[in-house]
Amino acid sequence: MNKYMLKQLYKIRKMICKITKPITVGVRLVLIKEDKVLLVKHTYQDSWYLPGGGVKKGETFEEAAKREFKEELGGELKEIKLFGVYNNFYENKNDSIVVLLCTDFTFTGNTDNEIEKFYFFQLDKLPDGVSPGTRKRINEYLNNSYPTVRMW
Repeated sequence: MNKYMLKQLYKIRKMICKITKPITVGVRLVLIKEDKVLLVKHTYQDSWYLPGGGVKKGETFEEAAKREFKEELGGELKEIKLFGVYNNFYENKNDSIVVLLCTDFTFTGNTDNEIEKFYFFQLDKLPDGVSPGTRKRINEYLNNSYPTVRMW
């Protein structure tokens, strides 16, 4: 599927969610190596995000995080720690997001059709275009204010 089609599907999904207001559960990963954080840019969105995705039925948060990292970047996670649990009601959403922290991981960089690019950024020198929620999570990491439970 090309980038244009993915963006159109993303817009359609947003419209459906606005009408149906589903409850969703997702995971995100704070992946840190040598004072750098791994961020991804999706083919269907313009901002930089923490890697992650949805939790499937019957799947634990840890299983979902491992699956998403493997699918999106060809990665493997070692020791995972709880970073935080968040709620997001922005744009008529009803999301619950579990964020996990990992400093011991490997990945091939083989991306799927959802990931346009990825990059390790210095924690204190993030680029323009980092999503607000991602920026907040990185600040929580820098301020050692995790684990936590709060709004996204």
